[in-house]
Amino acid sequence: MYDRRMLTKLSEALWNYHSLLLIILTPLLLLPLPLVIGTKEAECGFVLLLMAIYWITEVIPLSMTAMLPAILFPLCGIMSSSNVAKEYFNNFHFLLVGVICLATSIEKWGLHRRVALRLVTLVGVNPAWLLLGFMSGCAFLSMWVQNTSAVTMVMPIVDAVLKQILKANEEGYSGEDNPNLELDEINNCTAKNKEALSDSTQPDVPTETFTSVQIPAESQPAADEAAENVPTASHRDTGCRQGRMLCKAMCIGIAYSSNIGGITTLPGTSPNLIFAEHLNRVYPDCNSINFANWLLLCLPISVIMLLLTWLWLYWIFIGSDFKFLWQCRGEQSDRERAVKKVLEDEYKKLGAIRSQEIFTGVVFVVMVLLWLTRSPGFIPGWASLFPHKSNYITDATVALVLGVLLFIVPAHGPSRKYESMISWKEFQASMPWQVALMVSGGFALAKGAEESGLSLWLARLMTPLGDLPVLATVTVACLLTTTLTEVASNAATITIFLPILSPLAEAIHVNPLYILIPATLCTSFSFLLPVSNPPGAVVYGYGHFTTLDMVKAGLGVNTIGVLAVLLAMATWGIPLFSLDTYPDWAPTFNSTTP
Repeated sequence: MYDRRMLTKLSEALWNYHSLLLIILTPLLLLPLPLVIGTKEAECGFVLLLMAIYWITEVIPLSMTAMLPAILFPLCGIMSSSNVAKEYFNNFHFLLVGVICLATSIEKWGLHRRVALRLVTLVGVNPAWLLLGFMSGCAFLSMWVQNTSAVTMVMPIVDAVLKQILKANEEGYSGEDNPNLELDEINNCTAKNKEALSDSTQPDVPTETFTSVQIPAESQPAADEAAENVPTASHRDTGCRQGRMLCKAMCIGIAYSSNIGGITTLPGTSPNLIFAEHLNRVYPDCNSINFANWLLLCLPISVIMLLLTWLWLYWIFIGSDFKFLWQCRGEQSDRERAVKKVLEDEYKKLGAIRSQEIFTGVVFVVMVLLWLTRSPGFIPGWASLFPHKSNYITDATVALVLGVLLFIVPAHGPSRKYESMISWKEFQASMPWQVALMVSGGFALAKGAEESGLSLWLARLMTPLGDLPVLATVTVACLLTTTLTEVASNAATITIFLPILSPLAEAIHVNPLYILIPATLCTSFSFLLPVSNPPGAVVYGYGHFTTLDMVKAGLGVNTIGVLAVLLAMATWGIPLFSLDTYPDWAPTFNSTTP
């Protein structure tokens, strides 16, 4: 008995300190690499594996793991401390700062709410179209701001609409029978949804007030007619279930659409920015990637994914009746009119568009236009106006100019005290410092792999993969990154894989873009678990769905995403980036080199 208690206490102590044990044991188990083998490649491999394990397990903060090259590379003699420090701030950070300045202004002045509500009201309030409207709105916002920011902007509106639908039923509202979504008489399921709908269960999630829809009293004949058609208990249970299913589909759809929209533009998500900066560093002569051609490649992928994901979520959560796709919209049911009124009331709360919103919108449009026209490729861009300096101007230059402008332009007229459009405190609260530091560690790691010869060693090791069809190699890379990103952060996943995949492409004599682009896109496909990425965690906090619901939906969406990326790389991606030829800007690898 005493031994059993001791074992129990010991196991509890080990579990409580399992993170510390992993922190200590991991480098001890990897020590044979630098001590026994002792080459520069082995020492850099030790740092790579140590950082990969720490990033995946998150036993210490991700940003602190990113500091390991600054400690270990000088100790191992791979790079000097001053050279490592140069890798920790670069063009990527300037672009990120400019984009976050714009995102801060959009969120501060409420432009995101106006755009999202307008998009939703355009598609309609039928459950299927309502789902598509919110997903489209979130995807569009995610193209220009960080995925997590897009979700936190849209989710309070979604939650207010869902609450209002359920609240109208709770108050005894009885409307027409809606074959797509029977939400009538769900009083019996109110208790089941109480925890999900309570604000007290969402301490870390923004809350929104909503306007209650008041239903006028029916006339006596109408009431008598309604009384004759009171739903049975079975009908009420069906309405309860389908009400919950709509909540699940809507919330999961928001989480997925933020990732889908984020891949569309280079600044839309961290892996895209990391890839672009990696390309600039490893292949400085490569000018194939810019805002315009990335948009041409990824916009069709996002549209395909968004539409198929919408149909997939509708099928598994709401129903298999897709007649709404080709049927003309008839008269709206009372339920749909109630939802429409909620959306209209939310939009009216915003009032007339303000000058701050107009200015923010103008800055947004100007930034996008300057990105698109800087160096489109098929015609000279505006950067050619500076013939001796065109190579010095990047997308980060544009973002920084407009970002600084937001700190200068007054938010109000001369009748009020001077206040800029955004303040440093507001910007600082929005800036993802952890991502910025973690990416810096990835750049330092990649540089160390190059300096130590680890990249060349990996390239020689993977030369036999050249016997496989190129598309098969790309598929393997996509599946590996999609799998790892489910348990590690997106930025950590792509930071680990880029230094490995670049020499792989060189070893098999394939255009590096053919492997790096699909791997980068698939890094954003973390759809299985709420903890896989911050947007999923934010939406999960509202309590409308379970982890199993997300796993069930995510398997299908992961498949859709990988197939859409492979389709793009095998079709319109080839002429867009000349993927069928080995570029001059990539080094020629010789496997017989000693």
